[in-house]
Formats: sequence, structure tokens, C-alpha cells
Amino acid sequence: MALQFTKMHGLGNDYVFVSLFDQHVERPAALARAISDRHRGVGSDGLILIAPSPDERCDARMIVYNADGSRAQMCGNGIRCVAKYVYERGIARRTPLCIATDVGPVWVDLTLDEQDRVRAARVDLGEPILAARQIPVNLDCERVVAVPLELPGIRLSMTCISVGNPHAVFFTGELESVPLADWGPAIEHHPLFPDRINVHFAQVVAPDRIRLRSWERGSGLTQACGTGAAACCVAGVLNGLTARSLTAELPGGELQLIWDGETNHLFLTGPAEEVFSGSWALPA
Repeated sequence: MALQFTKMHGLGNDYVFVSLFDQHVERPAALARAISDRHRGVGSDGLILIAPSPDERCDARMIVYNADGSRAQMCGNGIRCVAKYVYERGIARRTPLCIATDVGPVWVDLTLDEQDRVRAARVDLGEPILAARQIPVNLDCERVVAVPLELPGIRLSMTCISVGNPHAVFFTGELESVPLADWGPAIEHHPLFPDRINVHFAQVVAPDRIRLRSWERGSGLTQACGTGAAACCVAGVLNGLTARSLTAELPGGELQLIWDGETNHLFLTGPAEEVFSGSWALPA
């Protein structure tokens, strides 16, 4: 037996996508670990299943597995790719699309080219969660803004936000000197974070521009993190460092972020690209 898949990415944050409209996956966590392996598998930051939605408002459902087989509630780069897949495969031919996620319905507005293909997408991420216990962070404070975090031999200042999934943001003046491969896993698994956490170091270039690097919970170093960039936008505003509208420069490219002052909603805009399709041999 063989499973049909499509490799897609948003700014190099790559996933293997499998449609459950005409296929079935029995052990998705195990599949995520195997197919994400960059030496023995297809290679990706995780597995995303595209399924029929139980919510009648939505056109499809997104189910996200990290490369280590753990679940992620939301994926800002992945959902743009899901929207591209749903539109271009004819599952739903409208814009905006509604995609069901673990955090509820998410609306995705599509930018189409002259060939009626999805070039980019704008995601309404809803309102960011700022309450410490709801992120969750094991701290007795209302908001986690510029709060000290101790690592062996160093003290950092962190701001935490949930954008459907939890993020810890650290502002630095020397982004390239941050040993993210070492600090990332230490922070991800820190006792303060009962559900682990995504880790981002950001450098403010101008009030409307930041540079950032990300360590994704369950996947490690990534070329881009959409919800992480959105969390950095919120963190910048909360710390008085950035405007509500900005461009985020990531190793894989640029994303546009807006934290709307009237609706309190976060909007993320960026590209979605298909790389190739193939088949994955399943054990008998």
C-alpha cells in the first residue's frame, strides 16, 4: 500500500501534507516521525493532515503533527499551504476559506495569480492570549512581559504569548550570536512551561521591522515560524519596541504582521509554495 502526499512550505517551514478526503492514516504520530526524517524520510518540520471538517462553516480541517510526533494546535505557515491545497485541488473554490483547527475556525484570505493559483494568503489568527495561566506559563502574574528567565550562566528577559500555541519571545541586540541550538531545547523544556513552548529571539531593526530566529516546539530549528512571527509582533508592542504593523525577516524570507488595535485580531500574510507530490510506502 502507498500513501499519496504533497510537500509544501511557507518560507522554508516545510511540511508533508496528506489528504484524508480519500485516504486513511492509522498511526499519524508514527508517520510524522518517519516521514519527517531528513535522512530516511521525505524530510520536513512535520506532518499536516487535511481532513473533512466537522464544523459546517469550514471547508476543511487541519491536523498538525510536529517532526517528533507530538501535536501542534496551530501552524501559521502550514495553514496557508492547507488553504492553497484546498483551493487548487477544488475541495473549495472560494476566498476567504475557513479552516477548522484545534483552536477553532480560522479564516484565510487568498491572493490569486493570473493562472488562478494561490500565490499568498492572509490568515486571521484571532486575538492573542496574554494571560499567563492560559498560555500556559507556571507564573503567578497576569501577563508575562519582560519577565526574567534563568538558564545556566545567563539571565534572559522573556515575553510570552499564545497564538493558539505557546510562544516565548526574547529581544536581543545581537541575533546572530544567540546559540539557539543550545538555548532552544533548554527553554522549550523549562519547568515553567507545562506544555513546552516555541522559542524566538528577535532583533528590532526599526519600529516596523524585526529579524528573528525560531526554535519550534517538537521540530527544532526552522526556517520560519508564522505564529512565532505573530507572537513577536505582539511582544514588540507590549514592550514598547515596535509598531502594530511590521515586517518580520526570517531565515526563509519575510512575513507581514498586523495586530489590529480595533478588533484585537492578529493578521499574518505570507506565501505558500508546493514543492512536489509523491507516494509513501506503508507497511503491509
